[in-house]
Amino acid sequence: MTTSAGAPIEYNDATNTLNQRLIFNEYFMDSLTHLVRERIPERLVHAKAGGAFGYFEVTHDITDICKADLFSAVGKKTPVAARFSPVVVEKGGIDTSRDARGFALKFYTEEGNFDIVGFSTPMYVYKDPLLFSTFVRAQKRNPATNLIDGNMLWDFLTLRPESFHMFLLVFGDRGIPDGYRHMPGFGIHTFELVNKYGEKSFVRFHFTPDAGIKNLRTEQAMKISGVDPDYATRDLYNAIGRGDFPGWTVKIQVLSLEDVKSAGFDVFDVTKVLPLDKYPLRPLGRFVLNKNPINYFAEIEQLAFSPANLVPGILGAPDKVFEARRLAYRDAQYYRLGANFNLIPVNCPIQNKQLAYNRDGRPPLKGNGRDIPNYYPNTFNGPSPYKDDKRTELLEIYQDEANNFEQATELYTNEMTKEERSRLVENVLYSLGGAIQELQDKAVKIFNIIHPDLGSRVQQGLQVNRTKYYYDED
Repeated sequence: MTTSAGAPIEYNDATNTLNQRLIFNEYFMDSLTHLVRERIPERLVHAKAGGAFGYFEVTHDITDICKADLFSAVGKKTPVAARFSPVVVEKGGIDTSRDARGFALKFYTEEGNFDIVGFSTPMYVYKDPLLFSTFVRAQKRNPATNLIDGNMLWDFLTLRPESFHMFLLVFGDRGIPDGYRHMPGFGIHTFELVNKYGEKSFVRFHFTPDAGIKNLRTEQAMKISGVDPDYATRDLYNAIGRGDFPGWTVKIQVLSLEDVKSAGFDVFDVTKVLPLDKYPLRPLGRFVLNKNPINYFAEIEQLAFSPANLVPGILGAPDKVFEARRLAYRDAQYYRLGANFNLIPVNCPIQNKQLAYNRDGRPPLKGNGRDIPNYYPNTFNGPSPYKDDKRTELLEIYQDEANNFEQATELYTNEMTKEERSRLVENVLYSLGGAIQELQDKAVKIFNIIHPDLGSRVQQGLQVNRTKYYYDED
């Protein structure tokens, strides 16, 4: 044993402080003063998570639409890091909450890191990023009671009806995945890609678990939460530990610029899905997770994602939610991890050399740029940018107000079975039943717009006070 300064620790100093001068015991001073500084701010959302490492392999050629090096050849493998997380619960919460899930991937490519910060649902909650802080606060704890408050959630949902599309899934059978190995993922944004000729294409990413999509019923989830609150995290870790490596098949929906213009709706609206019959899935690859973290804090807690992590050939998405996320994620990492968060090993590009002009700040600094100039341009052989003769700019779009009742109706009518619709109503009643009358009435009106059957069933359930509370009678 040594102190953090590297000095060896004598046995008596490490085993006893009684009748000793504490301030002279460097082991005691070193460990005690470090303890209260071991916690960093947890993420505001997606605070609790499981994660692992593995690889992405290209199985189908898409060089006709994208020049990114990680897609350059069939069989090419790229290291990846993955982090899966409920949205709302705090770091000590349960894995089996009824909630959407984060599905984040970091590709350590030869051209730098590429991040897809996706979800377990193919759509998102709102179209205007101004609503981000409102949405988060509405799902968090009441500032007066410090309790999760259904009135706050339903106040937001009924004020922004476009959110109902995603929450039909959250309150439906897909609201509680049976562990992360059985959870699908979606990029939610329509990304703009370019090929080597500078020609534009637009894609949405889909990740389908090879083990199949499985979900938990409400009663199952509640019982599991009382026995194993870390159910999904433990399942992922144990599966990888025993060699049962989880994998996901990666496919994309592809649109041309003409498809975008003739779609008849905003294909960049993150509250909508792109119809699969109109834009079928095209195979791309597969990723496998085959390595657990050695140290959770170093490799998963400090794992920092950002939609701004893009590589040549992938320009990001032109919608305002994506633009806002480019700022918000970077700002969150600065707050949590410091200005040099990209120098933390798990966030470093590992297949190419980092040549930036950033200097100083809080550790880690590594070589701090050594003797390379800390300004650009310069005449002292500092790093210089590359020239792209086929450079294209991200598409500029006009976005109107979100309106996706049509897709919500399609989801309820044609994508849910009779039994799934019944469980959806039951789960809605469990949440909505505790809200005030005014919010219940507003919610029923919106459910009626989605489908009269849905509105009628929710209204009847509220009138007979059919809200159920689950417990183990045994």
